[in-house]
Amino acid sequence: MHSRRKFIQKSITGGAVITAGLPLFNINSNAAQLQKDLLGHGDFQYRVEKNWSKAERSKHPVNNCHEMVLDKTNRLILLTDHPKNNVLIYDTSGKILDSWTLGFSGAHGLSISAESGEEFLFITDTGLGKVVKCTMDGKILMELDHPGKIGAYNEQAFYRPTETAIGPNGDIYVADGYGSQFILQYDQAGQFIRKFGGDSFLQPDKFKQAHGVAIDYRDPANPTLLCSARIKNTFKRFTLDGEYLEDIYLPGAFISRPVLDEQNLYSGVCFGMEDGNYNMHLNKGFVTILDENNKVISNPGGTRPTYNNGKLDLMLQEEAVFKHCHDVCLDRDKNLYVCQWNADGVYPYKLHRV
Repeated sequence: MHSRRKFIQKSITGGAVITAGLPLFNINSNAAQLQKDLLGHGDFQYRVEKNWSKAERSKHPVNNCHEMVLDKTNRLILLTDHPKNNVLIYDTSGKILDSWTLGFSGAHGLSISAESGEEFLFITDTGLGKVVKCTMDGKILMELDHPGKIGAYNEQAFYRPTETAIGPNGDIYVADGYGSQFILQYDQAGQFIRKFGGDSFLQPDKFKQAHGVAIDYRDPANPTLLCSARIKNTFKRFTLDGEYLEDIYLPGAFISRPVLDEQNLYSGVCFGMEDGNYNMHLNKGFVTILDENNKVISNPGGTRPTYNNGKLDLMLQEEAVFKHCHDVCLDRDKNLYVCQWNADGVYPYKLHRV
């Protein structure tokens, strides 16, 4: 990796950038408008391409770009909350391949799963309180029952689901991150199994804004559930049956969902802090990357991660590249695609790994 980086840096001094799986680009060319300065730290450094998306706003407008996943054919599936096009499908060059909509104005969470080699999407709408399973071209196959109708919640409880994750046996985990702060577990057919979590700032097995959820397969023999507790600046780990195991505390980072790739954990930081003011602040987003031991190793757009006596120091935005990072997606070359909320309708930025 280090020799590869030295070679790339020598190439940069000659006026070009080489990234894995990509042709040569001049930094100032219109082909790929890459920022000159690197973002990130250590072996996880990137050049930003803000104008990666080739979408035309007249045809494919967006409000917020909430989440993105990669399918088995290397297409990037983007979820937006614009009812004209909930889903935009890209290739890695930023070209639009397809689009479709469910008419959801609160489309928020997007997960992809495979059954017998066929892929499906799970989409949440926070405003409608809906979780649907659909085909890759937008045909709805299943809608989960509202928890108030099946005895999981009382009828007055808030339900605003933000995210889903699909377990190894097909179980569906729904994060009610803008509602009552539970993780709700359903079987593959949509039958309710259990709920866990709930709303508490102090209790370790409970949440404040259970925004995201993902299956952690980094220990293949013992997959677990990682859940975001955004207001606690924490990922919480549970067994697949809902037993609380541990916290991963990320001081200063109001994180979005956990994204696992090989042995690393990625997340968009949607809100940040200011040094000396530990409240949630707007327009302070960055990306954070953790290693297999859940130690932060890079913060693209943020301060260098430092540990003192084993404890992670406060992390802050260092460069105002991002406003509110809502999700991160990786392609096969380990480039990042950063989706943003409340960022003046920008399309995803591509971060080319160097």
